[in-house]
Amino acid sequence: MDLTLLYRGPLASCDYDCPYCPFAKRRDSRAQLVADRAALERFAGWAAANTGDRLSVLFTPWGEGLVRSWYRRTLVELSHLPHIRRVAIQTNLSCRTGWTAEADRDKLALWCTYHPGQTPFDRFLARCGELAEGGIRYSVGVVGLPEHLAEARRLRAALPPEVYLWINAAEGRTYTDAEAAEWAALDPLFGYSRHPHRSAGLPCRTGESVISVDGEGTVRRCHFVKAELGNLYDGSYRAALRPRACPLAVCDCHIGYVHLETLPLYDVFAGGVLERIPAPGPAWAR
Repeated sequence: MDLTLLYRGPLASCDYDCPYCPFAKRRDSRAQLVADRAALERFAGWAAANTGDRLSVLFTPWGEGLVRSWYRRTLVELSHLPHIRRVAIQTNLSCRTGWTAEADRDKLALWCTYHPGQTPFDRFLARCGELAEGGIRYSVGVVGLPEHLAEARRLRAALPPEVYLWINAAEGRTYTDAEAAEWAALDPLFGYSRHPHRSAGLPCRTGESVISVDGEGTVRRCHFVKAELGNLYDGSYRAALRPRACPLAVCDCHIGYVHLETLPLYDVFAGGVLERIPAPGPAWAR
């Protein structure tokens, strides 16, 4: 089967300290880093051995994964496996990009977030340029806070037109039509992020062809529904895979609502669902 896995291990440390970040940050101890590395290597071993399925993997760490050698190595190694269709990671792009030259550039992709005030603009833009020169697929985004608007406009003007700039609605923020229009001028798909999506009882691919996996191998339908479907490593999750309706009232995160069958986002992002890259066409063209 075609199976998409959203992996989030115990890593929680980050080299940035964004005040608006919804992720719970900590300073990982050496023991915690060792545990995260072991958990990731166990997951990578399972993915490498599970050749009977076609796998797509998105790493969504609480912290910044690419500053850790074991995430970079895992991405490279998985990218070369024939049954892996795509391997991607969410990142602040603070890490040097030279390691990507070792990966299969047709399979590796980065979902990059620019955090104004946490990194110099020119440094971030240079890293984007390095990815482009290396033929690595990537998208770039910004959290839609008023104080980020000028920097987001600057970034859109500096990036090649074919690079998608996404805007995430800030958590808990309500946008007036005028405010939303300013962000939509940068990201024509901002309307999907602006409001939480009513999802209760609606069909969703999570729990059927998309699953969430934590560092212990516990499988859930997605990061936002706590009910367990089984464990990856003993195979108990397999019998639980089936079509499911969403049990939550709303879904307000892209990595969740992109999988709702009532939204057209699998068509909008055809070929780039994991890395948040839209298919070429009028849906997002500027």
